[in-house]
Amino acid sequence: MKKSFTEKVYAVVAKIPKGKTMTYKEVTIKIGAPHAARAVGNALNKNPDTKKVPCHRVIRSDGTVGGYAFGNKKKIAILKSEGWSK
Repeated sequence: MKKSFTEKVYAVVAKIPKGKTMTYKEVTIKIGAPHAARAVGNALNKNPDTKKVPCHRVIRSDGTVGGYAFGNKKKIAILKSEGWSK
């Protein structure tokens, strides 16, 4: 059965280890849709299970955190608690 775009995004993001990040662009490349960064962001914004799919670990290519459904301050706090630093 063929995976949907969102399922592909979630599968890639689910594999990002604690303390590591991946850019939206890197996710798009992994799923074979290199120009779909906004669509990746939209899919992650609707993520129903942040424990299974750690969408907070996806950041912008310029190193800034980008958006987060629960607010950027919370995203930064979670990333820092996992050992992330810019």
